[in-house]
Amino acid sequence: MKWIALIGALAVLLAFDLWLARRESRGAGMSVRTATLHSIGWLAIALGFGGVMLALLGGRDAGLYFAGYLVEKSLSLDNVFVFLLILTSFGIPEAQRHRLLTWGIVAALVLRGAFIAVGATALHHASWISYLFAVLLIWTGWRMYQHRHDSAGETAFVEKLKARLPNLSVATAAVAALVIADIVFAIDSVPSILAITDDPFVVFAANAFALLGLAPLFFLVADLVERLYYLKTALAALLVLIGIKMAAGEAFGKLGPEYSLPAIALVLGTGVVASLLRDRRLARDAARRYTAAVGQ
Repeated sequence: MKWIALIGALAVLLAFDLWLARRESRGAGMSVRTATLHSIGWLAIALGFGGVMLALLGGRDAGLYFAGYLVEKSLSLDNVFVFLLILTSFGIPEAQRHRLLTWGIVAALVLRGAFIAVGATALHHASWISYLFAVLLIWTGWRMYQHRHDSAGETAFVEKLKARLPNLSVATAAVAALVIADIVFAIDSVPSILAITDDPFVVFAANAFALLGLAPLFFLVADLVERLYYLKTALAALLVLIGIKMAAGEAFGKLGPEYSLPAIALVLGTGVVASLLRDRRLARDAARRYTAAVGQ
């Protein structure tokens, strides 16, 4: 019953998102103000779903959902930058981007559902796979840390992807590229939440509601990525910590959401606060230099 309710709710929300995209395609695309309001709206919906889980399934499942959602949403901040490169590379007009992103999200939900089913089943029948997932997460975190302040890897990935796609229409090729990119992202995204819980319902719900807000987030990402300078460092640390937690959980027993959720929030919050302090310091230094130049 809960699966039917979840899939029904997602179908309604995706239909609504496509309706919004159709309206925007008649104009100049989504403004920053609209994207901000939509992002707040999707966040409220995700939190509301967590509230429903709390009321119907209890605090443990709700806590695991919120921990998983926070991880997936944070990773999507980094992933959506690649989506920006893809749509720019294919020359997709601003007004068409929301619609293509939504169709990409639909395909990503189907594929991630399959990934989650396979991953959860594998962990259930062969728990030692946790160690392989842990190594993958730690390695991914290390690679992300090495490239925390550059986008050369993402740019090269998009160029290779574009060159290897068959002769399709521009829109179809762009959606295909978005889906392929999300498959690559799922390789570290899905294990990171399976390290928190192997309950397929909680994992899929957290993934789904994190993906639903990608379209408006896309229109904010350029400013966000520039301002959140230490985001990749925080995400890299988070992936490494989740990998360690997954291995330790298999060896000594899993930690509950009462520990996972605060730890995730602390790591990500530290990255955000450090980035905002850096941004403020740079602005203050720039103002001082301007004042000194004017004074001369």
